[in-house]
Amino acid sequence: MDLYDYARSRMIEEQLVPRGIVDARVLSAMQEVPRHLFVGEPMCSRAYGDFPLPIGAGQTISQPSVVAIMTQALALRAEDSVLEIGTGSGYQAAVLSRICRQVYSVERFSLLLNQARQLFTQLRYFNIRTKMADGTLGWPEYAPFDAIIVTAGGPVVPQPLIDQLAEGGRMVIPVGDQEEQELQLVEKVNGEVQVRSLTSVRFVDLVGAHGWCG
Repeated sequence: MDLYDYARSRMIEEQLVPRGIVDARVLSAMQEVPRHLFVGEPMCSRAYGDFPLPIGAGQTISQPSVVAIMTQALALRAEDSVLEIGTGSGYQAAVLSRICRQVYSVERFSLLLNQARQLFTQLRYFNIRTKMADGTLGWPEYAPFDAIIVTAGGPVVPQPLIDQLAEGGRMVIPVGDQEEQELQLVEKVNGEVQVRSLTSVRFVDLVGAHGWCG
């Protein structure tokens, strides 16, 4: 076991399991994905601490426990198709790709998207498809999605994302003001939307037609 393998094991034992992460698939994915590659060389030594880190373009990589909480809340199945809004460093998409069939990820910063694409290729995570666009509009060409994850905080749940969520689908999204949000689990049941609060979080702004103005 090398240094980073050990760091990931400690991350799971000390940060994730104590916070109620029990889904074996989530724990396995986070043990596998080399988080240190997604934060850049200067931050490698801090990659497995339970705090967000800057990744450029005014964006951050979420702390491991938040990634795990959001992923577990999606209750993913191996055959699921997942839409991610906010590729960022690519770490969340990488974790999702180890659990489900296909990940579609939308990012608005070309610098971050290009870096993430290079890592996906390097790691041979070939079930991730990406594009640069307004994430609040979703990706209608590949809808409906079994699950949607939004990694930025907006004032409301964007209607296009609700429309693109499959029947029985789950979405996790931070909703609130620009200082603090409530992480919500949105489920579509018999065509109706059900919303449940999970925890308080603080994310960067969700910018777009159905988010904050850029």
